[in-house]
Amino acid sequence: MRRIRTNKEGGGQMERDEEVVLELNGLRAHFRIKEGVLKAVDGIGFAIKRRRTLGIVGESGCGKSVTSQAILRLLPSFATVGGEVLLRRTKEGRAETVDIAKLDPNGEEMRSIRGGEIAIIFQEPMKAFSPIHTIGDQITEAILLHRTKDRKEAKRIALETLRKVGMSNPEQRLNEYPHQLSGGMRQRAMIAMAVAGNPSVLIADEPTTALDVTVQAQVLRLINELKESNGTSVIFITHDLGVIAEMSDEVAVMYLGKVVEYTDVDTLFYGALHPYTQALLASIPSISRKHERLETIEGTVPFPVDLPAGCGFYNRCPKARPGVCNVGDVPLYEVKPGHQVRCVLAEPGREAN
Repeated sequence: MRRIRTNKEGGGQMERDEEVVLELNGLRAHFRIKEGVLKAVDGIGFAIKRRRTLGIVGESGCGKSVTSQAILRLLPSFATVGGEVLLRRTKEGRAETVDIAKLDPNGEEMRSIRGGEIAIIFQEPMKAFSPIHTIGDQITEAILLHRTKDRKEAKRIALETLRKVGMSNPEQRLNEYPHQLSGGMRQRAMIAMAVAGNPSVLIADEPTTALDVTVQAQVLRLINELKESNGTSVIFITHDLGVIAEMSDEVAVMYLGKVVEYTDVDTLFYGALHPYTQALLASIPSISRKHERLETIEGTVPFPVDLPAGCGFYNRCPKARPGVCNVGDVPLYEVKPGHQVRCVLAEPGREAN
């Protein structure tokens, strides 16, 4: 299903690559609406290491995109953000840690981090780009904000970045407007704007949605190349498990605003323990089962307001046990180092079958 990874770096390089760049501890993003408090993200935590890709997967409505918006403080004013978002960086030659969750979303420091140290590739570039400014002006503006105050130098970097992302005729595209570009070109321009500031962390929020398979493959290869060449850490958000298999080192499976399983990508595909993860994997089309009906997950993701006690997947879970799975909050159990599961049936010492 996926390629086998080999470590080409030596021990010293790997040690540096394993440095944690961004750490989330108990991150919450709640919205007060007329029905109550909508818990879009409800106490998630994980760490992103240097030059590694963390995949975040789950159905629509599980909190994946809200997580990225909470990290960058892009949520509306009526949202409440809690927990910690710890960015580890070197500033003026000194190592420091800043808690993004405590910063003013509109403050100078947050604006310098957003697009600079942490950048995002949005799902729909047409909505992210201004329709009345050229691609070149918008990329140059990002460079002027985060890298240099010299406009001529910024334009040179913009052109160089467009070449790096494989844009055809970059000199011409620099002076074109978003509507003049194809979907694949707009996505490349969006990636160029995101990486132009040399971010430590790149968030890719379903960057291949609505693109044809050829352009999808090009975009995925491009993100991997940029990660390797720049040492950037990547958070890759998608609902496509095939993309997760190809792109990720570690994977966080989200459901109802919580991480229900966290492990390395090989364990996810060959040793998943949460029934939700198992159901997602069973729904993947396979050539070996081409005459069989695809597996489905019954029901839909519940509305995350005033949820009952117990596991959020209880009403859809084929393995659910009344009186066991629907009482009390379910913690993340560490079943082995690096593999965490939010399921009472996976609790060490309990028989899951």
